[in-house]
Amino acid sequence: MKIPNYREIKAKTVVFDLNGTLGVEGRVNEEVKRLLDALSEKYRVIVLSADTFGTLKEEFKGIPIKIERVRDGEEKMKKALNYEPYIGIGNGNNDIGMLENAELGICVIGEEGASVEALLNSDIVVRDVKDAIKLLLNEKRLIATLRG
Repeated sequence: MKIPNYREIKAKTVVFDLNGTLGVEGRVNEEVKRLLDALSEKYRVIVLSADTFGTLKEEFKGIPIKIERVRDGEEKMKKALNYEPYIGIGNGNNDIGMLENAELGICVIGEEGASVEALLNSDIVVRDVKDAIKLLLNEKRLIATLRG
């Protein structure tokens, strides 16, 4: 996708954080799951998480996405780099490297908030992960946000 007076985004993979980004306390609501299912028709979808609440596998049953456990932000960044170029979506300090190295970084300020460093290492900031997914499902929204 070419964004006028910005750059071309070539990513075919979207890498998500779970806690604070896709869900709260390890739980993902049904609307987000439906949006992820739709997004998986357009992009390869990856969820990288430390699985703090032990819900990672259960929450994504039946959704065609790849899930991977990570120990910390350093490992999350290294795993994300395996999918370059990618779009990164996160909210916390352990997402900074993933967001910084993404072709397009989206910071989600949801119920759990977002770290300042995650915010500063992102290209776009949204108030809810549904907004981030909808930007990717309707690229004209993304173009309207980023064009120069």
